[in-house]
Amino acid sequence: MNASIWEKTSIQKRIKNKFLPKETDILIIGGGIAGISTAFHLKDSPYKVTLIDKGDVGQGVTAKTTGKLTFLQGLIYDKIKNIYNEEKSFLYLRSQKEAIDIVKSIVDEYKIKCDLTKTPSYVFTEEEKEIKNLKKETELLDKASISYKENQNLPIPYPCKYAFSVEDTYVFHPLKYLESLVTIIKKQDILICEQTMADTITKREDFYLVHTNRGFIKAQYVVVCTHYPFFIKPGFIPFKSHIEKSYVLASKTKNIQNFSAILSKKPSYSMRYYKNHFIYGGYSHRMSDSTNYEENYDTLLEHYLHYFQNKPDYMWSTHDIITEDSLPYIGKIKEDNPFLLLATGFNKWGMTNGTIAGKVLSDLILGRENPYIELFAPYRKYNIKRTLELLKNGLGTSKIYAETKLKRNPSFYKNHVRVYKENGIYYGEYTDEENIKHTVLHKCPHMGCSLIFNSKDKTWDCPCHGSRFTVDGSVIEGPSTMSISVEKD
Repeated sequence: MNASIWEKTSIQKRIKNKFLPKETDILIIGGGIAGISTAFHLKDSPYKVTLIDKGDVGQGVTAKTTGKLTFLQGLIYDKIKNIYNEEKSFLYLRSQKEAIDIVKSIVDEYKIKCDLTKTPSYVFTEEEKEIKNLKKETELLDKASISYKENQNLPIPYPCKYAFSVEDTYVFHPLKYLESLVTIIKKQDILICEQTMADTITKREDFYLVHTNRGFIKAQYVVVCTHYPFFIKPGFIPFKSHIEKSYVLASKTKNIQNFSAILSKKPSYSMRYYKNHFIYGGYSHRMSDSTNYEENYDTLLEHYLHYFQNKPDYMWSTHDIITEDSLPYIGKIKEDNPFLLLATGFNKWGMTNGTIAGKVLSDLILGRENPYIELFAPYRKYNIKRTLELLKNGLGTSKIYAETKLKRNPSFYKNHVRVYKENGIYYGEYTDEENIKHTVLHKCPHMGCSLIFNSKDKTWDCPCHGSRFTVDGSVIEGPSTMSISVEKD
Protein backbone atom coordinates (compact mmCIF):
# COMPACT_ATOMS: atom_id res chain seq x y z
CA MET A 1 0.00 0.00 0.00
CA ASN A 2 2.83 2.43 0.74
CA ALA A 3 4.57 1.98 -2.63
CA SER A 4 3.61 3.93 -5.73
CA ILE A 5 1.97 2.30 -8.71
CA TRP A 6 5.11 3.09 -10.75
CA GLU A 7 7.36 1.17 -8.38
CA LYS A 8 5.07 -1.86 -8.57
CA THR A 9 4.61 -1.82 -12.37
CA SER A 10 8.21 -1.40 -13.52
CA ILE A 11 11.11 -3.80 -13.57
CA GLN A 12 14.18 -2.01 -12.26
CA LYS A 13 17.51 -3.66 -12.85
CA ARG A 14 20.13 -2.79 -10.27
CA ILE A 15 23.24 -1.24 -11.78
CA LYS A 16 25.92 -3.52 -10.39
CA ASN A 17 28.83 -1.14 -10.67
CA LYS A 18 31.37 -1.55 -7.89
CA PHE A 19 33.88 0.76 -9.57
CA LEU A 20 33.92 4.37 -8.37
CA PRO A 21 36.24 6.63 -10.38
CA LYS A 22 38.72 8.85 -8.61
CA GLU A 23 38.31 11.51 -11.28
CA THR A 24 35.73 12.59 -13.87
CA ASP A 25 35.07 15.66 -16.01
CA ILE A 26 31.41 16.02 -15.02
CA LEU A 27 29.89 14.59 -11.86
CA ILE A 28 26.08 14.49 -11.73
CA ILE A 29 24.71 13.91 -8.23
CA GLY A 30 21.17 12.48 -8.27
CA GLY A 31 19.58 9.85 -10.52
CA GLY A 32 16.05 11.19 -10.89
CA ILE A 33 14.46 12.79 -13.93
CA ALA A 34 16.74 15.88 -13.81
CA GLY A 35 20.02 14.02 -13.33
CA ILE A 36 19.33 11.31 -15.90
CA SER A 37 18.05 13.88 -18.43
CA THR A 38 21.24 15.91 -17.97
CA ALA A 39 23.36 12.81 -18.56
CA PHE A 40 21.30 11.98 -21.65
CA HIS A 41 22.01 15.39 -23.22
CA LEU A 42 25.72 14.98 -22.44
CA LYS A 43 26.03 11.47 -23.87
CA ASP A 44 27.62 12.64 -27.14
CA SER A 45 29.90 15.23 -25.54
CA PRO A 46 33.69 14.81 -25.33
CA TYR A 47 33.49 14.86 -21.53
CA LYS A 48 33.82 11.90 -19.20
CA VAL A 49 30.50 11.85 -17.32
CA THR A 50 29.77 10.06 -14.03
CA LEU A 51 26.39 9.96 -12.27
CA ILE A 52 25.97 8.89 -8.64
CA ASP A 53 22.83 8.28 -6.60
CA LYS A 54 22.54 7.65 -2.87
CA GLY A 55 20.06 4.82 -3.53
CA ASP A 56 18.83 3.18 -6.72
CA VAL A 57 18.37 5.33 -9.81
CA GLY A 58 14.79 6.56 -10.23
CA GLN A 59 13.61 5.41 -6.82
CA GLY A 60 13.43 8.86 -5.22
CA VAL A 61 10.84 11.54 -5.90
CA THR A 62 10.51 10.54 -9.57
CA ALA A 63 8.93 7.27 -8.40
CA LYS A 64 6.33 9.20 -6.37
CA THR A 65 5.03 11.55 -9.08
CA THR A 66 1.66 11.32 -10.85
CA GLY A 67 3.42 11.11 -14.22
CA LYS A 68 1.87 14.12 -15.96
CA LEU A 69 3.50 15.98 -18.83
CA THR A 70 1.43 19.13 -19.02
CA PHE A 71 1.89 22.86 -19.40
CA LEU A 72 -1.48 23.42 -17.72
CA GLN A 73 -0.33 23.73 -14.12
CA GLY A 74 -3.13 25.22 -12.06
CA LEU A 75 -3.01 29.01 -12.20
CA ILE A 76 0.77 29.26 -12.42
CA TYR A 77 1.00 31.75 -15.30
CA ASP A 78 -1.07 34.35 -13.49
CA LYS A 79 1.12 33.82 -10.39
CA ILE A 80 4.32 34.41 -12.35
CA LYS A 81 2.79 37.44 -14.08
CA ASN A 82 1.84 38.97 -10.72
CA ILE A 83 5.34 38.47 -9.30
CA TYR A 84 7.20 39.51 -12.45
CA ASN A 85 5.45 40.21 -15.77
CA GLU A 86 3.67 38.57 -18.69
CA GLU A 87 6.91 38.08 -20.60
CA LYS A 88 8.33 35.78 -17.91
CA SER A 89 5.08 33.85 -17.57
CA PHE A 90 5.05 33.24 -21.34
CA LEU A 91 8.70 32.17 -21.29
CA TYR A 92 7.94 29.64 -18.55
CA LEU A 93 5.00 28.38 -20.64
CA ARG A 94 7.36 27.96 -23.59
CA SER A 95 9.77 25.95 -21.42
CA GLN A 96 7.04 23.53 -20.36
CA LYS A 97 5.86 22.97 -23.91
CA GLU A 98 9.47 22.40 -24.98
CA ALA A 99 9.91 19.83 -22.19
CA ILE A 100 6.93 17.89 -23.52
CA ASP A 101 8.39 18.02 -27.04
CA ILE A 102 11.74 16.73 -25.73
CA VAL A 103 10.09 13.67 -24.15
CA LYS A 104 8.00 13.00 -27.27
CA SER A 105 11.08 13.27 -29.48
CA ILE A 106 13.16 10.91 -27.32
CA VAL A 107 10.32 8.38 -27.07
CA ASP A 108 9.83 8.43 -30.86
CA GLU A 109 13.53 8.25 -31.75
CA TYR A 110 14.39 5.42 -29.37
CA LYS A 111 11.04 3.61 -29.55
CA ILE A 112 10.65 3.81 -25.78
CA LYS A 113 7.71 1.91 -24.30
CA CYS A 114 6.63 4.10 -21.40
CA ASP A 115 2.86 4.32 -22.04
CA LEU A 116 3.14 7.88 -23.34
CA THR A 117 -0.44 8.93 -24.11
CA LYS A 118 -1.79 12.18 -25.48
CA THR A 119 -4.28 13.30 -22.83
CA PRO A 120 -6.40 16.47 -22.44
CA SER A 121 -5.58 18.46 -19.30
CA TYR A 122 -8.19 20.32 -17.23
CA VAL A 123 -8.00 23.01 -14.58
CA PHE A 124 -11.28 23.27 -12.68
CA THR A 125 -12.98 24.86 -9.70
CA GLU A 126 -15.79 23.79 -7.40
CA GLU A 127 -16.65 27.36 -6.40
CA GLU A 128 -18.43 30.12 -8.31
CA LYS A 129 -16.24 32.81 -6.74
CA GLU A 130 -13.09 31.11 -8.06
CA ILE A 131 -14.19 31.28 -11.72
CA LYS A 132 -12.79 34.81 -12.11
CA ASN A 133 -9.33 33.52 -11.23
CA LEU A 134 -9.54 30.79 -13.86
CA LYS A 135 -10.62 33.42 -16.39
CA LYS A 136 -7.40 35.36 -15.68
CA GLU A 137 -5.43 32.26 -16.63
CA THR A 138 -7.38 31.79 -19.86
CA GLU A 139 -6.75 35.44 -20.75
CA LEU A 140 -3.02 34.71 -20.57
CA LEU A 141 -3.47 31.58 -22.69
CA ASP A 142 -5.29 33.75 -25.25
CA LYS A 143 -2.39 36.20 -25.36
CA ALA A 144 0.06 33.33 -25.74
CA SER A 145 -2.03 31.94 -28.65
CA ILE A 146 -2.79 28.71 -26.80
CA SER A 147 -6.04 27.03 -27.84
CA TYR A 148 -8.29 25.88 -25.00
CA LYS A 149 -11.87 24.85 -24.35
CA GLU A 150 -14.19 26.12 -21.65
CA ASN A 151 -16.25 23.47 -19.87
CA GLN A 152 -18.97 23.32 -17.25
CA ASN A 153 -18.15 19.73 -16.26
CA LEU A 154 -15.33 17.24 -16.06
CA PRO A 155 -15.50 14.01 -18.10
CA ILE A 156 -16.49 12.15 -14.90
CA PRO A 157 -19.13 12.94 -12.25
CA TYR A 158 -17.24 15.24 -9.90
CA PRO A 159 -18.06 18.68 -8.47
CA CYS A 160 -17.19 21.33 -11.06
CA LYS A 161 -18.53 24.85 -11.58
CA TYR A 162 -16.18 25.75 -14.40
CA ALA A 163 -13.12 24.30 -16.14
CA PHE A 164 -10.86 24.94 -19.07
CA SER A 165 -8.82 22.36 -20.93
CA VAL A 166 -6.06 21.98 -23.52
CA GLU A 167 -5.34 19.06 -25.83
CA ASP A 168 -1.60 18.87 -26.48
CA THR A 169 -0.54 17.35 -23.16
CA TYR A 170 0.46 13.84 -22.10
CA VAL A 171 0.74 11.27 -19.34
CA PHE A 172 3.29 8.47 -19.08
CA HIS A 173 4.95 5.91 -16.85
CA PRO A 174 7.86 7.91 -15.38
CA LEU A 175 9.99 4.95 -14.30
CA LYS A 176 9.69 3.11 -17.62
CA TYR A 177 10.83 6.29 -19.34
CA LEU A 178 13.69 6.82 -16.90
CA GLU A 179 14.86 3.23 -17.09
CA SER A 180 15.00 3.49 -20.89
CA LEU A 181 17.13 6.65 -20.65
CA VAL A 182 19.49 4.80 -18.31
CA THR A 183 19.90 2.01 -20.86
CA ILE A 184 20.66 4.56 -23.59
CA ILE A 185 23.28 6.52 -21.65
CA LYS A 186 25.03 3.41 -20.35
CA LYS A 187 25.68 2.41 -23.96
CA GLN A 188 27.49 5.75 -24.36
CA ASP A 189 29.96 4.86 -21.58
CA ILE A 190 28.42 7.17 -18.99
CA LEU A 191 29.24 5.62 -15.63
CA ILE A 192 26.37 5.23 -13.13
CA CYS A 193 27.13 4.41 -9.51
CA GLU A 194 24.22 3.58 -7.20
CA GLN A 195 24.37 3.44 -3.39
CA THR A 196 26.83 6.35 -3.50
CA MET A 197 25.91 9.30 -1.30
CA ALA A 198 27.70 12.64 -1.62
CA ASP A 199 27.88 14.70 1.57
CA THR A 200 30.38 17.49 0.94
CA ILE A 201 31.67 19.47 -2.03
CA THR A 202 35.01 21.23 -1.58
CA LYS A 203 36.36 23.82 -4.02
CA ARG A 204 40.00 23.50 -4.98
CA GLU A 205 41.94 25.80 -7.32
CA ASP A 206 40.59 24.47 -10.62
CA PHE A 207 38.41 21.50 -9.64
CA TYR A 208 35.93 20.22 -7.04
CA LEU A 209 36.52 17.40 -4.60
CA VAL A 210 33.30 15.58 -3.72
CA HIS A 211 33.27 13.31 -0.70
CA THR A 212 30.98 10.27 -0.81
CA ASN A 213 30.39 7.26 1.41
CA ARG A 214 32.63 5.34 -1.03
CA GLY A 215 35.49 7.81 -1.29
CA PHE A 216 36.43 11.05 -3.02
CA ILE A 217 35.73 12.04 -6.63
CA LYS A 218 37.59 14.85 -8.39
CA ALA A 219 35.52 16.73 -10.99
CA GLN A 220 35.69 19.88 -13.08
CA TYR A 221 31.90 20.28 -13.17
CA VAL A 222 29.51 19.25 -10.40
CA VAL A 223 25.79 19.13 -11.18
CA VAL A 224 23.53 18.73 -8.13
CA CYS A 225 20.17 17.15 -9.04
CA THR A 226 19.26 15.65 -5.66
CA HIS A 227 15.67 16.97 -5.41
CA TYR A 228 16.74 18.97 -2.34
CA PRO A 229 20.40 20.08 -2.12
CA PHE A 230 22.31 18.44 0.74
CA PHE A 231 24.18 21.69 1.46
CA ILE A 232 22.92 25.01 2.78
CA LYS A 233 25.38 27.30 1.05
CA PRO A 234 25.97 28.26 -1.63
CA GLY A 235 22.40 28.74 -2.80
CA PHE A 236 20.66 28.93 0.60
CA ILE A 237 17.76 26.86 -0.77
CA PRO A 238 16.28 26.15 2.73
CA PHE A 239 15.65 29.89 3.06
CA LYS A 240 14.37 30.38 -0.51
CA SER A 241 11.71 27.65 -0.59
CA HIS A 242 9.37 25.55 1.48
CA ILE A 243 8.35 21.89 1.42
CA GLU A 244 4.83 20.67 0.64
CA LYS A 245 3.65 17.15 1.31
CA SER A 246 1.01 15.52 -0.91
CA TYR A 247 -0.79 12.19 -0.75
CA VAL A 248 -1.65 9.94 -3.68
CA LEU A 249 -3.69 6.78 -4.20
CA ALA A 250 -4.44 4.51 -7.14
CA SER A 251 -7.42 2.19 -7.48
CA LYS A 252 -8.65 -0.22 -10.15
CA THR A 253 -11.57 0.98 -12.23
CA LYS A 254 -13.68 -0.22 -15.14
CA ASN A 255 -14.68 3.31 -16.09
CA ILE A 256 -11.44 4.20 -17.89
CA GLN A 257 -11.16 7.76 -19.23
CA ASN A 258 -8.46 9.68 -21.04
CA PHE A 259 -7.96 13.01 -19.25
CA SER A 260 -6.04 14.58 -16.39
CA ALA A 261 -7.28 17.37 -14.13
CA ILE A 262 -6.27 19.54 -11.20
CA LEU A 263 -8.34 21.67 -8.84
CA SER A 264 -7.24 25.31 -8.97
CA LYS A 265 -7.50 26.10 -5.24
CA LYS A 266 -5.84 24.60 -2.18
CA PRO A 267 -6.24 22.02 -0.86
CA SER A 268 -5.86 20.90 -4.45
CA TYR A 269 -6.85 17.54 -5.93
CA SER A 270 -5.33 15.90 -9.00
CA MET A 271 -6.54 13.02 -11.15
CA ARG A 272 -5.49 10.93 -14.13
CA TYR A 273 -5.74 7.33 -15.36
CA TYR A 274 -3.09 4.70 -15.93
CA LYS A 275 -4.36 1.66 -17.81
CA ASN A 276 -7.06 0.19 -15.53
CA HIS A 277 -6.21 2.41 -12.54
CA PHE A 278 -7.53 5.79 -11.48
CA ILE A 279 -4.85 7.93 -9.78
CA TYR A 280 -6.12 10.51 -7.32
CA GLY A 281 -3.88 12.77 -5.29
CA GLY A 282 -3.69 16.00 -3.41
CA TYR A 283 -4.52 17.44 -0.01
CA SER A 284 -1.11 19.05 -0.23
CA HIS A 285 0.05 21.25 2.62
CA ARG A 286 3.17 22.95 3.90
CA MET A 287 4.96 20.47 6.10
CA SER A 288 5.22 23.20 8.69
CA ASP A 289 1.41 23.56 8.81
CA SER A 290 0.30 19.98 9.48
CA THR A 291 2.28 17.18 11.10
CA ASN A 292 -0.39 14.50 11.67
CA TYR A 293 0.49 12.67 8.48
CA GLU A 294 -1.70 9.64 9.19
CA GLU A 295 -4.72 11.91 9.59
CA ASN A 296 -3.86 13.61 6.29
CA TYR A 297 -3.70 10.26 4.51
CA ASP A 298 -7.11 9.44 5.97
CA THR A 299 -8.53 12.81 4.88
CA LEU A 300 -7.53 12.16 1.27
CA LEU A 301 -8.98 8.65 1.41
CA GLU A 302 -12.23 9.91 2.95
CA HIS A 303 -12.52 12.60 0.27
CA TYR A 304 -11.86 10.04 -2.46
CA LEU A 305 -14.40 7.49 -1.12
CA HIS A 306 -17.04 10.21 -0.99
CA TYR A 307 -17.02 10.33 -4.79
CA PHE A 308 -15.63 6.96 -5.88
CA GLN A 309 -16.40 3.38 -4.88
CA ASN A 310 -13.26 1.32 -5.38
CA LYS A 311 -10.84 1.07 -2.50
CA PRO A 312 -7.22 1.94 -3.36
CA ASP A 313 -4.60 -0.64 -4.27
CA TYR A 314 -1.75 1.81 -3.69
CA MET A 315 -1.20 4.79 -1.42
CA TRP A 316 1.92 6.91 -1.14
CA SER A 317 3.12 10.39 -0.27
CA THR A 318 5.55 12.78 -1.89
CA HIS A 319 7.45 15.96 -1.07
CA ASP A 320 7.70 18.97 -3.37
CA ILE A 321 10.03 21.96 -3.09
CA ILE A 322 8.06 25.16 -3.64
CA THR A 323 9.97 28.30 -4.59
CA GLU A 324 8.88 31.85 -3.75
CA ASP A 325 8.11 32.77 -7.36
CA SER A 326 6.80 29.48 -8.85
CA LEU A 327 9.92 29.18 -11.03
CA PRO A 328 12.45 26.36 -10.55
CA TYR A 329 16.11 26.88 -9.64
CA ILE A 330 18.09 25.52 -12.57
CA GLY A 331 21.60 26.56 -13.54
CA LYS A 332 24.69 28.18 -12.02
CA ILE A 333 24.34 28.62 -8.26
CA LYS A 334 26.56 31.70 -8.51
CA GLU A 335 26.59 33.93 -11.55
CA ASP A 336 30.39 33.97 -11.75
CA ASN A 337 30.89 30.22 -11.29
CA PRO A 338 30.00 28.04 -14.32
CA PHE A 339 31.29 24.82 -12.73
CA LEU A 340 28.79 24.24 -9.87
CA LEU A 341 25.25 23.75 -11.16
CA LEU A 342 21.91 22.99 -9.53
CA ALA A 343 18.41 21.77 -10.37
CA THR A 344 15.71 21.93 -7.68
CA GLY A 345 12.42 23.59 -6.74
CA PHE A 346 10.15 22.10 -9.39
CA ASN A 347 6.91 23.27 -7.69
CA LYS A 348 5.05 19.93 -8.16
CA TRP A 349 5.80 19.81 -11.90
CA GLY A 350 8.93 17.68 -11.81
CA MET A 351 8.36 15.75 -15.03
CA THR A 352 8.47 18.85 -17.23
CA ASN A 353 10.87 20.88 -15.10
CA GLY A 354 13.21 17.94 -14.59
CA THR A 355 13.21 17.35 -18.34
CA ILE A 356 13.94 20.97 -19.23
CA ALA A 357 16.58 21.05 -16.47
CA GLY A 358 18.54 18.41 -18.34
CA LYS A 359 18.60 20.60 -21.43
CA VAL A 360 19.46 23.84 -19.60
CA LEU A 361 22.26 22.28 -17.53
CA SER A 362 23.84 20.49 -20.48
CA ASP A 363 23.65 23.65 -22.60
CA LEU A 364 25.43 25.60 -19.86
CA ILE A 365 28.22 23.03 -19.71
CA LEU A 366 28.57 22.81 -23.49
CA GLY A 367 28.47 26.59 -23.97
CA ARG A 368 25.24 26.59 -25.94
CA GLU A 369 22.61 29.30 -25.89
CA ASN A 370 19.40 28.52 -24.04
CA PRO A 371 16.45 30.91 -23.62
CA TYR A 372 15.72 29.79 -20.04
CA ILE A 373 19.13 30.32 -18.41
CA GLU A 374 18.29 33.71 -16.87
CA LEU A 375 14.66 32.80 -16.14
CA PHE A 376 15.63 29.81 -13.99
CA ALA A 377 18.94 31.13 -12.61
CA PRO A 378 19.26 30.28 -8.88
CA TYR A 379 20.93 33.67 -8.34
CA ARG A 380 18.04 35.67 -9.89
CA LYS A 381 17.30 38.97 -8.21
CA TYR A 382 14.55 39.60 -5.68
CA ASN A 383 11.68 42.05 -5.95
CA ILE A 384 9.19 43.07 -3.24
CA LYS A 385 6.65 40.30 -3.88
CA ARG A 386 9.28 37.59 -3.91
CA THR A 387 10.84 39.00 -0.75
CA LEU A 388 7.48 38.80 1.04
CA GLU A 389 7.26 35.11 0.14
CA LEU A 390 10.80 34.65 1.45
CA LEU A 391 9.75 36.11 4.81
CA LYS A 392 6.64 33.92 4.86
CA ASN A 393 8.76 30.81 4.31
CA GLY A 394 11.10 31.83 7.11
CA LEU A 395 8.26 32.40 9.55
CA GLY A 396 6.69 29.03 8.73
CA THR A 397 9.94 27.15 9.29
CA SER A 398 10.72 29.04 12.49
CA LYS A 399 7.24 28.31 13.80
CA ILE A 400 7.40 24.56 13.29
CA TYR A 401 11.00 24.47 14.58
CA ALA A 402 9.84 26.01 17.86
CA GLU A 403 6.64 23.93 18.09
CA THR A 404 8.47 20.63 17.72
CA LYS A 405 10.93 21.62 20.43
CA LEU A 406 8.20 22.68 22.85
CA LYS A 407 5.87 19.74 22.22
CA ARG A 408 7.85 16.62 21.44
CA ASN A 409 5.00 14.17 22.08
CA PRO A 410 1.99 15.49 20.12
CA SER A 411 -1.49 14.27 21.04
CA PHE A 412 -1.82 12.06 17.96
CA TYR A 413 1.12 9.86 19.04
CA LYS A 414 -0.19 6.50 20.15
CA ASN A 415 1.30 4.34 22.85
CA HIS A 416 3.81 2.78 20.43
CA VAL A 417 5.64 6.11 19.90
CA ARG A 418 7.33 8.33 22.44
CA VAL A 419 10.06 10.96 22.69
CA TYR A 420 12.13 11.09 25.84
CA LYS A 421 15.24 12.80 27.20
CA GLU A 422 18.21 10.97 28.64
CA ASN A 423 21.54 12.49 29.68
CA GLY A 424 20.60 15.74 27.95
CA ILE A 425 19.83 14.05 24.60
CA TYR A 426 16.36 13.57 23.10
CA TYR A 427 15.49 10.18 21.60
CA GLY A 428 12.55 8.95 19.56
CA GLU A 429 11.29 5.44 20.23
CA TYR A 430 8.93 3.35 18.10
CA THR A 431 7.67 -0.05 19.27
CA ASP A 432 6.69 -2.29 16.35
CA GLU A 433 4.00 -4.99 16.06
CA GLU A 434 6.39 -7.60 17.49
CA ASN A 435 7.07 -5.40 20.52
CA ILE A 436 10.61 -4.58 19.34
CA LYS A 437 11.77 -1.08 20.26
CA HIS A 438 13.52 1.06 17.62
CA THR A 439 15.37 4.08 18.97
CA VAL A 440 16.76 7.07 17.05
CA LEU A 441 18.16 10.51 17.79
CA HIS A 442 15.24 12.94 17.77
CA LYS A 443 16.96 15.69 15.78
CA CYS A 444 17.44 16.14 12.04
CA PRO A 445 21.18 16.44 11.25
CA HIS A 446 20.44 18.91 8.44
CA MET A 447 19.48 22.01 10.46
CA GLY A 448 18.48 20.65 13.86
CA CYS A 449 14.69 20.49 13.58
CA SER A 450 12.92 17.94 15.78
CA LEU A 451 11.30 15.03 13.98
CA ILE A 452 7.71 13.82 13.65
CA PHE A 453 6.83 10.13 13.55
CA ASN A 454 4.82 9.20 10.47
CA SER A 455 2.79 6.21 11.66
CA LYS A 456 1.38 5.52 8.18
CA ASP A 457 4.76 5.13 6.48
CA LYS A 458 6.64 4.12 9.65
CA THR A 459 9.24 6.85 9.21
CA TRP A 460 10.66 9.77 11.16
CA ASP A 461 10.07 12.93 9.09
CA CYS A 462 11.54 16.42 9.37
CA PRO A 463 8.73 19.02 9.09
CA CYS A 464 11.22 21.81 8.30
CA HIS A 465 12.95 20.59 5.13
CA GLY A 466 11.58 17.12 4.42
CA SER A 467 14.36 14.71 5.38
CA ARG A 468 13.03 11.22 6.15
CA PHE A 469 14.51 8.36 8.16
CA THR A 470 13.67 4.70 8.82
CA VAL A 471 12.64 3.56 12.29
CA ASP A 472 16.29 2.58 12.82
CA GLY A 473 17.61 5.96 11.66
CA SER A 474 18.85 5.39 8.10
CA VAL A 475 18.34 8.25 5.65
CA ILE A 476 15.53 7.65 3.13
CA GLU A 477 15.26 11.13 1.67
CA GLY A 478 17.41 14.28 1.98
CA PRO A 479 18.57 16.97 2.36
CA SER A 480 20.17 15.22 5.35
CA THR A 481 23.08 12.98 4.44
CA MET A 482 23.57 11.68 7.99
CA SER A 483 21.63 9.01 9.82
CA ILE A 484 19.96 9.42 13.21
CA SER A 485 20.86 5.91 14.32
CA VAL A 486 21.81 5.28 17.92
CA GLU A 487 25.05 3.44 18.55
CA LYS A 488 24.32 0.13 20.24
CA ASP A 489 26.55 -1.27 22.96
